[in-house]
Amino acid sequence: MPLIRITDPADPRLGDYTGLTDVALRSKHEPAKGLYIAESSNVIRRAVEAGHRPRSFLMAEKWLESMAPVVAAATGSDQPYADAGADDADGTTGDASDGTTDDGYVAPVFVAEEPVLRAITGFHLHRGALAAMHRPPLASVAEVLAGARGGAGARRVAVLEDIVDHTNVGAMFRSAAALGVDAVLVTPRCADPLYRRSVRVSMGTVFQVPWTRLDAWPGGVADLRGAGFTVAALALSDDSMSLDDFAASPAVTAASAKVALVLGTEGDGLARGTVEAADVVVRIPMAGGVDSLNVAAASAVAFWATRV
Repeated sequence: MPLIRITDPADPRLGDYTGLTDVALRSKHEPAKGLYIAESSNVIRRAVEAGHRPRSFLMAEKWLESMAPVVAAATGSDQPYADAGADDADGTTGDASDGTTDDGYVAPVFVAEEPVLRAITGFHLHRGALAAMHRPPLASVAEVLAGARGGAGARRVAVLEDIVDHTNVGAMFRSAAALGVDAVLVTPRCADPLYRRSVRVSMGTVFQVPWTRLDAWPGGVADLRGAGFTVAALALSDDSMSLDDFAASPAVTAASAKVALVLGTEGDGLARGTVEAADVVVRIPMAGGVDSLNVAAASAVAFWATRV
């Protein structure tokens, strides 16, 4: 990979990395350009191991040595860096926008001093490196469900309805990976699981747990039911059953049981239409006068209680 030293924060080749703290802009910009940003050596490594292709890397000089194995894994080369000099104003090393350079290298490695990095990204880069990654195409819901468990098919699925906080999305993916959830489905208005903060909080498990985005919701409830899932809405309701009772019921304990746990947006929870469409409404028993948990915490409790 060509090693390109950058001194100008306005270098047009760094467009993938500008304005990373502008959530609204990046949430539209990244999917439209078919990219996402991976932050930290651990997350980048997980992305590469999952088969995702880098468009470029951006890091401080001091991280070159520790990042070398990750960059090498992305290229299959024992010598990941080929120094192209400073700024390369003539553009002969290529453009990061398509991930391919004129001399055959892919995904150039941009290196800059800390002040330049801050000017480019809008924050202090202290986790080693950033990588602009090609966003893989999403599989269909049917493909995700059928491909889980090595092709045996999913038995535990989480549905994230309109979760807006990227931190919560990342935490829920991490819990899903740790507690045996086979797949995650996100509704059309749910925050992007591949947004930088989501990926970072998930510790890269967003690359581990199969996921896709539902085309329609709550219409997707019928599709899940048709695939054999008991659709359980986690919500406070007069006719809800406790999570303990649900976890002990045949809907969960039967050898062939398939469960889809639906968790709603922060604050308002699940939409009324979702609750009405679900097969069962489930509540988490609580004490101390508390009637609800943060959605990420609630998801971990529910995943644990209904694990296979």
